[in-house]
Amino acid sequence: MKAHGLGHKASASWLLLLSVAVFLLPWYKVPPDGISALWESAFFHAMAGRLWLLPVIVLPIVLLVVWQQRSALKRQTMTLLLLAFGLLSLLLQVSLIGLNGPLFTSVAGLFPGASTGQTGLGWGGFLTAIALLGLLANELADSGFCKGDQFAAAAVVFVVALLGLFVFFPIIKLATTAFTNPEGGLALQAFGARLIAPELWRLNCISPEGGNCGVVINSVVLGIMSATLSTLLGLALAMLVARTGFRFTKTLRAISILPIITPPFVVGVALIVLFGRSGLVTSWGAELFGVTPSRWLYGLPGILMAQTLAFTPVTFLVLLGTLEAINPSLEEASHTLGAGPMRTFQTITLPLLRPGLAAAFLLAFIESLADFGNPLVLGGGYEVLSTKIFFAVVGARYDLGNAATLSIILLALTLGAFWIQARWLGKKSYVTVTGKSDAGLAAPLPKPLQAVSYSIVGLFVLFTLAVYAIVLLGGFVNDIGRWDLTPTLRHLGTAFSVELGGNGIEFYGSAWSSLKTTLLVSALAAPLTTAIGIITAWLIARQNFAGKRQFEFGTMLSFAIPGTVVGVSYVAAFNVPPVDITGTMVILVICFMFRNMPVGMRAGIAALSQIDRSMEEASQTLGAGGFTTLRRIVLPLVKPAMFTAMVYSFVTAMTAVSAVIFLVSARHNMATAYIMGRVENGEYALAITYSAVLMLVMIAAIVIFSALIGKRRLGRRAPDNAKPQLSEAVSVN
Repeated sequence: MKAHGLGHKASASWLLLLSVAVFLLPWYKVPPDGISALWESAFFHAMAGRLWLLPVIVLPIVLLVVWQQRSALKRQTMTLLLLAFGLLSLLLQVSLIGLNGPLFTSVAGLFPGASTGQTGLGWGGFLTAIALLGLLANELADSGFCKGDQFAAAAVVFVVALLGLFVFFPIIKLATTAFTNPEGGLALQAFGARLIAPELWRLNCISPEGGNCGVVINSVVLGIMSATLSTLLGLALAMLVARTGFRFTKTLRAISILPIITPPFVVGVALIVLFGRSGLVTSWGAELFGVTPSRWLYGLPGILMAQTLAFTPVTFLVLLGTLEAINPSLEEASHTLGAGPMRTFQTITLPLLRPGLAAAFLLAFIESLADFGNPLVLGGGYEVLSTKIFFAVVGARYDLGNAATLSIILLALTLGAFWIQARWLGKKSYVTVTGKSDAGLAAPLPKPLQAVSYSIVGLFVLFTLAVYAIVLLGGFVNDIGRWDLTPTLRHLGTAFSVELGGNGIEFYGSAWSSLKTTLLVSALAAPLTTAIGIITAWLIARQNFAGKRQFEFGTMLSFAIPGTVVGVSYVAAFNVPPVDITGTMVILVICFMFRNMPVGMRAGIAALSQIDRSMEEASQTLGAGGFTTLRRIVLPLVKPAMFTAMVYSFVTAMTAVSAVIFLVSARHNMATAYIMGRVENGEYALAITYSAVLMLVMIAAIVIFSALIGKRRLGRRAPDNAKPQLSEAVSVN
């Protein structure tokens, strides 16, 4: 084979993999007692009469012939056309695999058994796709894509393929499921009936006769109220920290971290212990004021309280960053012109906060729509889309078409919120940091706003401390709901009992299995999520290629999709061949990877924007390729972003519920599913105990990740206990 450009060695390797996948490896999955892998290869399937596999079989031979062409332009054009044809043929073959295997049949009498038992794509099919994508990336690099960098071209091609398979394909599959019946036929009438069902859109709650509103109306009302309260509370917290002499800023920042490491259902359970019919506050109120206990907590008030408590710290962090980024010289100019503190706040500070307010509100609104744990625990008769979708899929009903329709409505609400945010901000400029010097002193918060902020923040902090006191104490006392504070480890023993027997340490607690699965899945997902997030960030920030803006949009789409929609779409896409992975640990890891990838990507882009390209250019000038430059130059300099991505992906995998609740199985159960089961059974103490253990595990994991990733070193000075040496960050050998 003649050399043909930069990628001839890599192309030879990909061609070898393609040949092995086509001629030796099984093309379809077979049962354990099936025939040998050799007789299940694409070649022998074609010999048995499956002529639709011939394009894949002859492709390696045709490529060898094409690569003998002397004209580079002709060779590249023909190769790209052949690879495109091969990928399209493979996609067509995959789409024709049904529940009972390929929809075609083989010639009777030839290789009996070759047409029975196949349930999905085998290793041969998957590796064929990988080899074709690798060849495509090399040819694109030879054509000048990504400036001829093979690694960058391969990264773009494979990331696009992964996004297509695990982000776009599930959403498309979900949409088609909403329009089809269980037999696979078109059911437009059924979709229309589900879409306009009165239980979704009724407005009885605002009519004179009274009653309950529809599920969609309930979700929107809850989302708006929760986002509004969370944004206002977050603004009060941010102003108190950034614009007053408040002394306990570290305490507020610590409180802001708690919701991130708090497992689901915990806030709802704590509210029940405090304000439920037999809760502590309710009982005291009945004794002191003669108030008759009621179930007022179950419904909109309880969900709203729980969501506000959970989302306020996140909006606080968003608005704090926005406040700290405002150039104080503008406010100083307003004071110089005679405006008072309140007038300055209204005309200067508040308008400049619009991007932060929009981002905080949007974040809280989307989180409210996707929230599953709090409505499940505190919903009572107040139905929302997330729980409606869950009960449509789980249980004997299993109405995937209805769940798909509801998921489409939920996704439409989310995307609509993004559109409204963009319209509200418009094309106005909010830039205040220009590089010019400023006074450096932000305008103090007006006295009336200080008083309001202190009052609101004081109540919020007391409420938060009360809730988390229940979390810390509830699992280690006899019965906190009845105010029996006798210390006990009974609940801990039920969940995590350990005995030392003849076979060594044996784990008997009911929670050990779910904890092991959760730790394993989180430990696998965290580095994979970090890797694909950082690579994607490097591609967006450092590479120029056709379709870059569309590529960036595709990477962010998974973050905009509510977790409930992700879970249902994965069930619709991967519960049947050709990619049948529902119920396995693989689908859990994949779900977390592409759900959390945008966070690592955004952190990486922010870190790379602060690093001059000259070091990477110097590396490439010295002969280093894209992969070497990424490994030796970029990664050591973006360690803070790697730490952020690693911690976020690990913690999110430990605490997620809205997506994985549809994907867990009896064999691979997650901690959140176990906690949900305990809450449904009324075993609040056991749920709180498990949650406290999870929080401790996550804190320990954050410390471990910090030690493993280390700190970014920008200087040449070595630590006192280390020998002076050149930093690996500037070596390309």
